[in-house]
Amino acid sequence: MVMALGLLLFSSTPAGKPAPDRKVCPNKLMNSQIGLETCLRFVSSEGVSSGTHIKFSDGEPPPLAITISRQAGSGAQEVAKWLAAHLQTRAPNSSRPWSVFDANLPEKVLEEHKLPRRLARFMPEDRVSEMGDAMEELLGAHPPSWTLVNQTAETILHLAEQGNVILIGRGANIITSKLKHVFHVRLVGSIEKRVEHLRVNLGVSRKAALELIRKQDRGRERYLKRYFDKDVHDPLLYHLIINTDLVTYENTALMIGEAALTRLYSLTVRANKGG
Repeated sequence: MVMALGLLLFSSTPAGKPAPDRKVCPNKLMNSQIGLETCLRFVSSEGVSSGTHIKFSDGEPPPLAITISRQAGSGAQEVAKWLAAHLQTRAPNSSRPWSVFDANLPEKVLEEHKLPRRLARFMPEDRVSEMGDAMEELLGAHPPSWTLVNQTAETILHLAEQGNVILIGRGANIITSKLKHVFHVRLVGSIEKRVEHLRVNLGVSRKAALELIRKQDRGRERYLKRYFDKDVHDPLLYHLIINTDLVTYENTALMIGEAALTRLYSLTVRANKGG
């Protein structure tokens, strides 16, 4: 019944032509988790038509944005820092600083939606216990988790549309999949290298690093499956997949930056030729 309602609501607005100031999801759908799942699939399909948000004026390229999906310990934060520095000097529209959104994304979401900062602790990429999550919601500790995910999706879309951002995790590649100016990357690595990276950077034992990797990887897999019905390991979700065992973090950033800029230039040329 809820699914049918979702389809009816979406069919009332032509694809790619949302009403002014319309939220990512109609409020009526937010009363159920099924509604959120329908809504997020809508965002990543016909809800945002290809190229809708790209503006080519006077031959200038649109703002660039990057999403990074990663295995735990594969160096995403380090790569993102190198990448932001590289794009600040190489990318068009560099008058505005490049920003990286990872652990700081919940704070941005809460600020944009005018929600109390205490809710940040309820916004990991995965709620380990759905039962515990449900109990906290019943007790009024925080809004339903699917509401928070929907608001996160809205903020990710807004940031990507503005450009000059690197978005790490939280299904950003799915949410922005129809925005042509967004380049999608996945970072992977062997368990041995990733354990060593966390052991050194966090100062923990090998056992603790291994447990953290397994927990984070499982959580991110569940998050993408639960809210987007996607497999994080699907290579078709990314423009580029890099094994950081074989490439330094700095060179990984250079590879991503140049590949993204080359694609952006190609899109700009085609658009200005009317292709």
